[in-house]
Amino acid sequence: MTSHAEHDTENDWSLVVPLKPLARAKSRLAPAVGGALRGRLALAFAEDTVAAALSCAAVRDVAVVTDDPAAAAALGALGARIVPDLPGAGLNGALSHGARAVRALRPAARIAALNADLPAVRPAELARVLAVARQFPRAFLADAAEIGTTFLSAAPGVELEPAFGGPSRRRHLSSGAVEIHLPDVDSVRRDVDTGDDLAAAMALGVGPRTAARWVRAAG
Repeated sequence: MTSHAEHDTENDWSLVVPLKPLARAKSRLAPAVGGALRGRLALAFAEDTVAAALSCAAVRDVAVVTDDPAAAAALGALGARIVPDLPGAGLNGALSHGARAVRALRPAARIAALNADLPAVRPAELARVLAVARQFPRAFLADAAEIGTTFLSAAPGVELEPAFGGPSRRRHLSSGAVEIHLPDVDSVRRDVDTGDDLAAAMALGVGPRTAARWVRAAG
């Protein structure tokens, strides 16, 4: 029989996924897909991201920080814990709040922030990123453009210190986080902000909810 301590070493990561209200999400995607589809795609991206994360063998649980009722219902149904964005202080405030909520229940949690717009993310690739991240107090993965960040981790007892938004790769490096360099984890780096990003994610192969939403829109 596996002890609780042994179980923790097998899947001890808690992921924190921030999601702004869908009415305001993915504004840069609107020129490519239209205003009506933008919010529905943002939810589909988040659903595929959370479903993949929960399917990752290294992940114990996922906390989604959002104040959007529709997103909370959909992502909660997948098995995510919903944390209301009480600070309302933007992306980094939401991530810090989510990390505190996780550690309020599990003080020694190993935490990682993960973008909500990774519709092509593969559980096996995420597991490889997490395996490297656990070697450092804080670590991060740059986005496909090598300007932003899609993943930031903190070991037990270490603060997350998120600095997402814009050129966050440079800020996370400056804060002392170690950059993760791995081949073949493109799905964890491919966030979607623009039409070109969406095309690149589609080429990688998006999750079923994003694919279905896109097919319905095209039809």
